[in-house]
Amino acid sequence: MEFPDPKINKYAEQFTSAEPALLAELNRETWSKVIMPRMLSGHIQGRMLSSISKMARPRRILEIGTYTGYSALCFAEGLTEDGMLHTIDINEELEAMIRKYFEKSEYSQKLVLHIGNAVEIIGDLNEKWDLVFIDADKENYSTYFDLIIDKMTKGGLIIADNVLWSGKVLDSEEKMDKETRALHEFNRKIQNDRRVENVLFPIRDGLMVAIVK
Repeated sequence: MEFPDPKINKYAEQFTSAEPALLAELNRETWSKVIMPRMLSGHIQGRMLSSISKMARPRRILEIGTYTGYSALCFAEGLTEDGMLHTIDINEELEAMIRKYFEKSEYSQKLVLHIGNAVEIIGDLNEKWDLVFIDADKENYSTYFDLIIDKMTKGGLIIADNVLWSGKVLDSEEKMDKETRALHEFNRKIQNDRRVENVLFPIRDGLMVAIVK
């Protein structure tokens, strides 16, 4: 299932603020050199993540799943003057590319890259998070939520990407593969957790946004 309609998507791009030059460069390099470039947040979603960050003005951001660094750079646009963003990825092959673009960014001093297992690294980070973005291995989404929920500030935002999984979450549970079932269970977990209030936005591949009460 492809959504939104490509023509609607193109129209939306025409009426969305342009990507900053550095992000446009990163977008092009990701699509030309990296496997599975569809994982990139991209123009419209990237501007939305930037807007959320600018509205929230977070002091501490945690990103679980860096990929090539595009979404981290979007979120960094909204950090407070003394803000920091920690981002975790297990793929060491992308480290050089990520660091190259982080160093080019005006936010370079606010960005901390961790390479390794996020489940292990999160426990070692002694921070209270104002915004958390989950965009890593789908089978661990619920685990990541459990690891960070008690470290969130009141009113903090938890955002999870790909929660519609190309529409596969509409399949019967008997037909779901492991990743789809994990995302469906995550969505249900968020919906039933009284510590948050949430909206699932059908933007691109689905964004779950939860506000911590």
